[in-house]
Amino acid sequence: VQLQAFGGGLVQAGGSLRLSCSASGLTLSRYHMGWYRQTPGKEREFVASINWSGASSGYADSVKGRFTISRDNAKNTVYLQMNSLKPEETAVYYCAARKGAIGSYDFWGQGTQVTVSS
Repeated sequence: VQLQAFGGGLVQAGGSLRLSCSASGLTLSRYHMGWYRQTPGKEREFVASINWSGASSGYADSVKGRFTISRDNAKNTVYLQMNSLKPEETAVYYCAARKGAIGSYDFWGQGTQVTVSS
């Protein structure tokens, strides 16, 4: 089982990026998905989550109105569209999957670096 986040890169403040999370050995349509981010020396921070069908999603207050989580179960992929990025959002972004609607995540992907320059 492997989750892989990709799509990170260097972007100027105010710019946009779309991250993707794909899976091998895992049918993502059976899982609730989340995006987290982490900077050195800090705890991993919740960014957004989406339920298995895509009908329900949630966001950290800091990203509401700027980030959008979505999924395409036919492609076994989850996305995070990030707009109006800020330098303080520079971090490694991770995707995660869990069977239950609440609780800890069962699987974590390798992160993708997002760097926002000022």
